[in-house]
Amino acid sequence: MSLLGGIRPPIGVLSALLLSLAAVTALVLGPAGDTSVPKAVQTSQQHFAEDGAIAMRASIDESVTDLDRSAALFSAGAPVSADTVLDKLGNTYQKWMGTAVVEIRSGKLVATRGETVPLTSLDRSTLGDEGGLAPRMVRLENGEIRLLSFALLSWPGKPQLLLVASNSLKFPGISLGQFRSIAVVDRSGTILSSDGIPEPEQVLTDLQREEVAASNKQLKAFAKKAAGRAAQHPLSSKEPGSGGYLGVSGSLLGGSFLSDRSVAGYAALSSPEPGETTTATALGLTVVAMVKVAEDPTRSTSPVFGLIAAGALLVVGGIAVAVLLGTVQRPLIRLFLESRRLTRGDLARPVSVPGYGEARRIGLALERLRGQLLGGPAERDDSAPRPRGLRRVGTRALLAVCAVLLLAWSAPLLLILNRADGTVVVPQQLVNDQRERTDTLTDRVRRALNEGEADLQSVATLIGDRTTPADMTKVLDRTLNQHLRYQALYVVDASGDVVAGVGDEPREARPKPATADPLQLLGRGGKKPLVVGTAEIPGRDGSALVGEFRIDFLNSVLKRPGLGVVRLVDEKGEVIAGNTGYLAFQSLPDERLKDLVSASGQKVGKSAHAAGVLYRENGVQIAAAAPFVGGGAAKQLGWTVVSWQPADRLAIPEYDVQHRTVLAGLLGAAAAAACLGWMHIVVARPLRALAAQGESLADGDRKTVLFPRNHDEVGAVTRSFELVRQQLQEQRRQQPTPRRSAPGTAQQQHVRN
Repeated sequence: MSLLGGIRPPIGVLSALLLSLAAVTALVLGPAGDTSVPKAVQTSQQHFAEDGAIAMRASIDESVTDLDRSAALFSAGAPVSADTVLDKLGNTYQKWMGTAVVEIRSGKLVATRGETVPLTSLDRSTLGDEGGLAPRMVRLENGEIRLLSFALLSWPGKPQLLLVASNSLKFPGISLGQFRSIAVVDRSGTILSSDGIPEPEQVLTDLQREEVAASNKQLKAFAKKAAGRAAQHPLSSKEPGSGGYLGVSGSLLGGSFLSDRSVAGYAALSSPEPGETTTATALGLTVVAMVKVAEDPTRSTSPVFGLIAAGALLVVGGIAVAVLLGTVQRPLIRLFLESRRLTRGDLARPVSVPGYGEARRIGLALERLRGQLLGGPAERDDSAPRPRGLRRVGTRALLAVCAVLLLAWSAPLLLILNRADGTVVVPQQLVNDQRERTDTLTDRVRRALNEGEADLQSVATLIGDRTTPADMTKVLDRTLNQHLRYQALYVVDASGDVVAGVGDEPREARPKPATADPLQLLGRGGKKPLVVGTAEIPGRDGSALVGEFRIDFLNSVLKRPGLGVVRLVDEKGEVIAGNTGYLAFQSLPDERLKDLVSASGQKVGKSAHAAGVLYRENGVQIAAAAPFVGGGAAKQLGWTVVSWQPADRLAIPEYDVQHRTVLAGLLGAAAAAACLGWMHIVVARPLRALAAQGESLADGDRKTVLFPRNHDEVGAVTRSFELVRQQLQEQRRQQPTPRRSAPGTAQQQHVRN
């Protein structure tokens, strides 16, 4: 018998698959482990830490880039005093806690602004070495950490100066909400800065002090674990299919205090592009975000359903296999033995004819052939009664019965059992996280636009009134290459004519600088929104520097895993950018989302606040909206970031059980379809064809040669039919032919008479 042919391999494979599926069903539909903190909550903390790592990396890299670019632009122009450099930096960028200018040769402090810059740790002799100007972290006497960034100021004939900027490792624009803390950790697991846990002197009761001490202890424990895991390779540290963040990230479960469980997410600072290293990622920092979640001890799953489903599958599968063995395999093997007996000349006993379908037809044909081998006539027997009732059931019908039995187990799992309806319990922490992450994302978009406008102001100030168009083009080209947020940069005069420009062709005529807002949204009615930033150039009588922002840049900022669909809408609620496909200036797809955007724009106190909500109509859905708040040129735009996602895509226990139930049903249906389809191809169709050939042979067809196509049971019976056909032909040759008288002899006898 061949490996893939015959009746035995598909029945054996079907039995093995059903046994394996029963074991898998008992496991995956049984207890789900510790469900007091759903997996969705743990994954959400991981995403929160990733958001913090992205914000920290972007803040450090942009700070270093802005300092380097500003120093290069100052060095390219006419010499100015150190105080002028620091004043212009302070007016353009409000991001550094302290700045200073030091003469490299003498070490003299030339100028300073803001807090005292810790220069005592600076070794001027190493500045010329490779990586000598790389940012470094310095610990102050009070224990706080400062990140120092460096850039060179060089003018011909002037002493070379070192521009130093100092900043903290605080998170820019991270919305923590309640009961959450966040920390920056170095490679050794030491916490460099943290936020969210109050100081002991800020609390009133002993219980609160005990809680603060427990939180600090837990955060330090999380920091050690996160630093150890951050040292792994990103590919080996992630679970299969997690995707999303390019660096090392994950979640951790901590201890409990009262009825709250500590859950943390961690993420190592990672470059936005695979295989690259940025200034921030070279520092080896990791972000840890911790939140306290109320445990639900009632969330537990029983193994009873899994055991019942597995037992039902074993019963149904056993019946199906028994049907196949009793009605298909055994009759086929019996036919093989009977046909081989006939070919060996054992014709004494009648053929044992099976009772159903094609096997019965083949058995009847063998019995007729046995009679012909004994000398009987080869005639069609029309007087034989046609099979009725169950005797008419063929192999295909039996396979269909087995398929119905297996589908009777799979269909309820696919369509009925363990359905999570609109009353499913969605942890409040997920709604809070959706709101806080959307608020953080809103701040990232606002800061990106403000950074772009600040860059335009800085470049416009440095261009001044003496720069030639050729030099303008060089400055603009350098700025465009350093910042990917622009698609075009150009200088226009008071009449709107382009004096110098780089990048794409200008899409819109520039509004008059005297009346233009720093940031504007143009392009309404077109296929693509256009965000334009404008900065007047001092001393040029109304000339301005214009930067057109790439919409793809805004789209990339909005792409964050775990937030679902994200849209950036203007003050009219029309879509400007998104993390998935959209039509420019289209409305939001749901009236509830429009109401949510409108509600989030209402001021509560001095400003508007982010809002999160759980919808249960037409499917359970989590949504959040956060308007632009804070300072900068982007605030006046009145834009809002809104996000929403269906709850059934989250790892909530009820949905997990539903998905696993559907998966078990799909596996059962797939196993049945594969094995029964295999059986239909290698057994049912050949058996049906063999029945027709056997009946034709029994009716007297001796010319058609029967070729076995497979080396299996059907092929063996086919070979037996061919041997019988050859024996019948040989028998007919050996029979004496009747003698015929010559025509002439008969005529002579007639004449004689």
